[in-house]
Amino acid sequence: MNILGKRYLFFALSILIILPGLIMLAVNGMPLSIDFKGGTLLEVSFENGVFPSTEAIKKIYDHNGINDLQVQSTTEGTLLLRSSELSDSVRQSVLDVLAEEAGSPVIILKSDTVGPSIGQGVTQRAIQAVALAALAVVIYITFAFRGVPHAFRYGVCAIIAMVHDVLIVLALTGYGAKFFGWQVDSLYLTALLTVIGFSVQDKIVVFDRIRENNRILRKLDFEKLANHSIVQTLQRSINTQLMTVEFLLLALALFGGVSLREFAVILLVGLLSGTYSSIFIAAPLLVVWENHEWKTWFTKKHATTS
Repeated sequence: MNILGKRYLFFALSILIILPGLIMLAVNGMPLSIDFKGGTLLEVSFENGVFPSTEAIKKIYDHNGINDLQVQSTTEGTLLLRSSELSDSVRQSVLDVLAEEAGSPVIILKSDTVGPSIGQGVTQRAIQAVALAALAVVIYITFAFRGVPHAFRYGVCAIIAMVHDVLIVLALTGYGAKFFGWQVDSLYLTALLTVIGFSVQDKIVVFDRIRENNRILRKLDFEKLANHSIVQTLQRSINTQLMTVEFLLLALALFGGVSLREFAVILLVGLLSGTYSSIFIAAPLLVVWENHEWKTWFTKKHATTS
C-alpha cells in the first residue's frame, strides 16, 4: 500500500476542505458567543407550549434598545435568546412582555450574563492555552526523539499537522455558522483543546513506529521506511478511533440535546481529522522535509511543460 506516493493528493484534499470554510469565516467573522464577547443568554419555555413568533420577540427586544438578538428553537421545545448584555430591569421587562405575547407564564430554564471584559479575558486565555500546548508538543517530541536524526523535524511536522486539525475545526465552524447558526462558546474551546490533545497523541504513535523502524531498517530509503511504518499503524489508528470514540460521538451528535450537538460534531470531525492527518499529513510532511522536495517542485514542472 503506497500511501506516501499519493501525498500531494492528500494535501490538495485538505486544502479543498479548509479553504472555503476559512473564506466564510473571513467574510462573516468569527461567530463568538456571549462567553467571549459578553452578553445575555436566556433559555425559556412556556407553560402552554405556544411560542411567540421570532418577529414578535425581536420587536420586544428592539423596544428595549436591544437590536442584536439571535433566536434559536431547540428540539426540547425551548427557545434560546442571545443578545448583548441585559440589565435586570430590561430582562424582567422582556420576560413580562413575552408572557403576554404567549398568553402563559415564562419558564426560565437558563439565564447567563457575561460582561465584555470577562469575555475578552476568556479569549486571551484561550489563545495562550493553544500556543502553550503547541510549544509543549515541540519540546516534548524533540526530547523524546533525540536519538533520531533531525528530531526537531518530527516536532515541527506534528505541530503543522496539529494546525491542520485546528484549521479543519475552524473551517467546520465557518460552515456551521453559515448554515446552522453555530456560535463559538466555552464548550467549543473545550472541544478544540481536546482535538489538539488527541491529534498530538496520534502523531506520536506514527512517529514512534518510524523511530523504531529507523533503528531496524537503516538501509531502507526513508520514504519506504515511513510508508511501511504508516501501514503498520494504520489498522490500530483507525480501529481505535472508530470503536472507542467516533461511534459514541456520532450517537451524541444525532441523539443528544441541541446544546451539546455542536460540541459533539466538532469533536467528531476534529478527532477524525486527527487520525487522518497522522497518516496522510504528518508523516508525508516529514518525508517532504527529509527529501527536500521543494527544491525540485519547479524543476519538475518545467521539465513537464518542455
